[in-house]
Amino acid sequence: MISSRDHRWRRLALATAVSLLALPSLAASLSLEDALNLAERQAPSLAAQSARLAAASHLAVSAGELPDPKLLLGVQNFPIGGPERGSLDDDFMTMQMVGVMQEVPNRAKRRARVEVAQAAVDRAEAERQVEALKVRRDTALAWIATYSVERKLQLFSTLYQENRLLHDAVRAQLGAGLGQAADSIAPRQEAAQLAEQEDQLMQSREVARAALRRWIGEAGNAPLAGGLPDWPIAAARYPHNLRRHPELAAYTPMQQEAAAGVRQALADKRPDWSWELDYQRRGREFGDMLSVQFSIDLPIFPGSRQDPKIAAQYAQVARLEAEREALEREYAQAQHSDLGEYARLSRAVRRSEELLLPLAEEKVTLSLAGYRAGNGALADVLVARRELIDARLRQIDLQGQRAQVGTALYFTYGESAQ
Repeated sequence: MISSRDHRWRRLALATAVSLLALPSLAASLSLEDALNLAERQAPSLAAQSARLAAASHLAVSAGELPDPKLLLGVQNFPIGGPERGSLDDDFMTMQMVGVMQEVPNRAKRRARVEVAQAAVDRAEAERQVEALKVRRDTALAWIATYSVERKLQLFSTLYQENRLLHDAVRAQLGAGLGQAADSIAPRQEAAQLAEQEDQLMQSREVARAALRRWIGEAGNAPLAGGLPDWPIAAARYPHNLRRHPELAAYTPMQQEAAAGVRQALADKRPDWSWELDYQRRGREFGDMLSVQFSIDLPIFPGSRQDPKIAAQYAQVARLEAEREALEREYAQAQHSDLGEYARLSRAVRRSEELLLPLAEEKVTLSLAGYRAGNGALADVLVARRELIDARLRQIDLQGQRAQVGTALYFTYGESAQ
């Protein structure tokens, strides 16, 4: 018979297993798509932008409403001298008053406030899209950097194995009476150099993993799955897509907000008004009274009050237009530069795969064959091996750099502008 305690332990184990399976960092490897999905769900900066959007939306609800009415309480004509002093009921002029007063801003001002609030909502939404783009792009860049350094570290098992084969070849040559005794040191020197490079790469891996954890938390410690992304780079469409970039598109609600601010400042030249209704109670022998009054603002000094505010709002509009133009030019320059860099890296990757790496491998094969045949020096083998190691690591670097530039292009001018 299974006890209730056993049931509780089984339920706890099942819940733990389910939670572990839900975490890529603990239950499975982490693909680039997994990282992007996690970043969109977990990035604190996106949560902050969502809260900002919610706040702007709530504020927009009351933007066009009238101010709260005011309750008025008081005593009028209270006697402080004469035979009726200190009395609320003896003097016919003394009145206990209760009333309500409502301020009514002019219609143009209320309409402008609504426009400002709605533009603030649109701006918050645009800024959230900008942040979402940044989160996805930077997460992808961090994943690619981690993947590249992991590939380099995986290569070192092959390099150490080749180093052991070189060590065996040197010992064989020395055993056959060929070469010099100092040759036995060279493979160990190369192994030490490899270990030093590996240590540097392990430190680079920690830096890359830390960057990845910034966006997805502890899931950034999971082993990576998949390969480098190969985004569709549609260079011909990117100049057209430039104006739809989220950071540039965010200027539209900002400019709308500033234009509404101009209309709100202009509306200050129109008078606001208010009404007040009061009930006044007097002594029992006197009749009660009712008062109604209206007040109207008199904006009679616009040169020192309203006009400076209007000028400031117009300057704000001009500033935003100039900033947007400057940012568009900056992105156009960056786009042209990034496309050129992507093309260069694409050629470099092909050159490395088709020419430089095969030649370096062939050079090692030939120099090692010559050394074993007694026709070549060990120094030539070591130089050739160093060139091959550098070529292998450089190939990984080039592939990673190409993927990173392609990622920046795709997220900046491709995906975000679709």
